[in-house]
Amino acid sequence: MGRKPDAVAKPHYSAGGASSPRAARKAPPSPVFLGTALFVLGFVSLFTGHVVTDADWSRIRSRWRSRQVRIYEPIDIWKSRYSSIYYGCSGRSTNFRSAVPENSSTGYLLIATSGGLNQQRIGITDAVVVAWILNATLVVPELDHHSFWKDESDFSDIFDVDWFISYLSKDVTIVKRIPYEVMLSMDKLPWTMRAPRKSMPEFYIDEVLPILLRRRALQLTKFDYRLTSELDEDLQKLRCRANFHALRFTNSIHTLGQKLVHKLRLMSPRYVAVHLRFEPDMLAFSGCYYGGGEKERKELGEIRKRWDTLPELSAEDERSRGKCPLTPHEVGLMLRALGFGNDTNLYVASGEIYGGEETLQPLRDLFPNFYTKEDLAGNDLKPFLPFSSRLAAIDFIVCDESDVFVTNNNGNMAKVLAGRRRYMGHKRTIRPNAKKLNVLFQRRNQMGWDMFSLKVQKVQRGLMGEPDDIRPKQDDFHEFPSACICLRKPRNISVTT
Repeated sequence: MGRKPDAVAKPHYSAGGASSPRAARKAPPSPVFLGTALFVLGFVSLFTGHVVTDADWSRIRSRWRSRQVRIYEPIDIWKSRYSSIYYGCSGRSTNFRSAVPENSSTGYLLIATSGGLNQQRIGITDAVVVAWILNATLVVPELDHHSFWKDESDFSDIFDVDWFISYLSKDVTIVKRIPYEVMLSMDKLPWTMRAPRKSMPEFYIDEVLPILLRRRALQLTKFDYRLTSELDEDLQKLRCRANFHALRFTNSIHTLGQKLVHKLRLMSPRYVAVHLRFEPDMLAFSGCYYGGGEKERKELGEIRKRWDTLPELSAEDERSRGKCPLTPHEVGLMLRALGFGNDTNLYVASGEIYGGEETLQPLRDLFPNFYTKEDLAGNDLKPFLPFSSRLAAIDFIVCDESDVFVTNNNGNMAKVLAGRRRYMGHKRTIRPNAKKLNVLFQRRNQMGWDMFSLKVQKVQRGLMGEPDDIRPKQDDFHEFPSACICLRKPRNISVTT
């Protein structure tokens, strides 16, 4: 041991182009914008001597017109017509450094993840990249047994550990545990530290590596979102290999998940999956109010006291800013307004719903073909019931296999699944425009259903899982893995109506 890692290049920022879809603008370019662009081209040609050709003008005009068509064309609610143009691409480049053998590495990197299943999944993915940066041997990450969910599952209870080690063997050396003889030879126990959130690679080189070289083993604790989203393309592709390929569920979880998918497909060739976060702790943390009077305020207020550092929030302000999760009823109204009929099969992935069946009933009324894993699995679910992460993994599979995935929140499962579905072919994924939908919900009784439906469809444009969806100001790579999405070579693909 003792080999130092190669110099880590400073992250660069890709601007899209032939290899990745461009970040979409919130609105199409206006005629003023188009005119300004043409004027600038002419002005540049005047001073540089470059003559702007008819082809130059044509490219600008056609790009703008193509964007205009895509903004206003009818939406197929079940599938993006552009999904076939893009594909997931995360292969290793020829100059990407191979895994360092265990006996030549800088030491053993131990990882303690944090949170629920998908928060831990993000931590595991980033741990692979950090191990590569450090030239370290990665020890199979330790899952969180102490958070809110109190799940005692280990890595091998949820993920296929042998596949994980094998799939990434060309990139990072991974072992199940530090060898016994190495532990005996160590003077001290592994050093423990916590990296700041969204740390750059330089932090790990400057702050973590020297300790790892001295101690031979080091543990990073509460490892979630501890690596920046802004990495160079090779490291982003390593992230994708780890997340979308190496992390495969155990056979027992995969088999039950696929069994539920098969049952849904037997009832109907297509189904919609809704990830519904409406648990009491979720609502308490959000600071939102849902009309339950003093009883709701008291109950959620007590739960909110668990977090000492939460600021005082105005429930009305949070709702107007689009920070409140949609209610089950609001999710149902949005889906019906988008065009999903009441005969649509709906799979609902959720935990404990605040208000129970009374809260869920309006959604059931809108979509009578309403199913959960409990409905579909029966006694097959019993072995998994004591383990929240294994139950979440089953929901993950059914949601991932759905024709349409919808979420009422922006939590970790929503982000991870949105990113995975983009990578796997831009499968239809709907993110509610909560801020604008809130206004429509408040005014719903002031307009007819057709007008309400038209307005919902309008505010949801750019949030339907298209390749050029609107992106948040500070997007997360796990939700928008653009470095791992490539554009197919043209094959007479028409993008106009």
